[in-house]
Amino acid sequence: MEEKGSRTLVIRRVHEEARDIRAFDVLPEGASDCHEMPFTPGQVALLDVGEAGRAYFAIASAPEDDELEFLVKLSNDPASKALYGMKPGDSVRLAEIAGHGFDLTAQEGRDLVFVAMGTGVAPLRSALRSVLPRAERFGQIVVLYGARTPEDFCYRDEVEGWKSVGVELRQVISRPDGYEWSGQTGYVQSLLDNVLPSLSDPVALVCGSREMIEQTRDRLHEMGFAPERILTNY
Repeated sequence: MEEKGSRTLVIRRVHEEARDIRAFDVLPEGASDCHEMPFTPGQVALLDVGEAGRAYFAIASAPEDDELEFLVKLSNDPASKALYGMKPGDSVRLAEIAGHGFDLTAQEGRDLVFVAMGTGVAPLRSALRSVLPRAERFGQIVVLYGARTPEDFCYRDEVEGWKSVGVELRQVISRPDGYEWSGQTGYVQSLLDNVLPSLSDPVALVCGSREMIEQTRDRLHEMGFAPERILTNY
């Protein structure tokens, strides 16, 4: 029995974003755009990848974009592994869109501090792409992005565009050995100390593994952040 609201999504493009990470641009079957499928930035999609089963993938595109984009890391999870190997023209089934995402309108007037690790940059990018066309409605926009190595950063081709509209981007890697890296090392939570004191009305939007989210939440609490100022997408 087909689930209510489920749709077949056809892969339009596949592009390499980082080591063992690919982005997939998809459209609903028979549609010219995805605007008939509204979602909130930061939400995740439950995708049915045939015999490989199901898995949740964060939507990396903004609701205003014409196509949906998913960021997929090669892993041992059967559904993720199967999707990672798909090509343009292949299709998956969207079972549902889940999570509460980020209510960005409610944050207007505040400084936005996006904190992401690894493929947690996907929901961050969704929210950031939604915010940037109306950046004047917010305070300072800061992106704190952590990865294991420089090869694991995604959306490197978009970084200059973010900076050109006033986004402050700070990146950190946790495994610098063997790489030429002049930036900071450690974990993304370590960047908070250098950024938050300079902001007058900040709210943190945190995307990553459950462990990373808990560690970031604990650090923000230590810094005096009110719980309602720490937002997660699920």
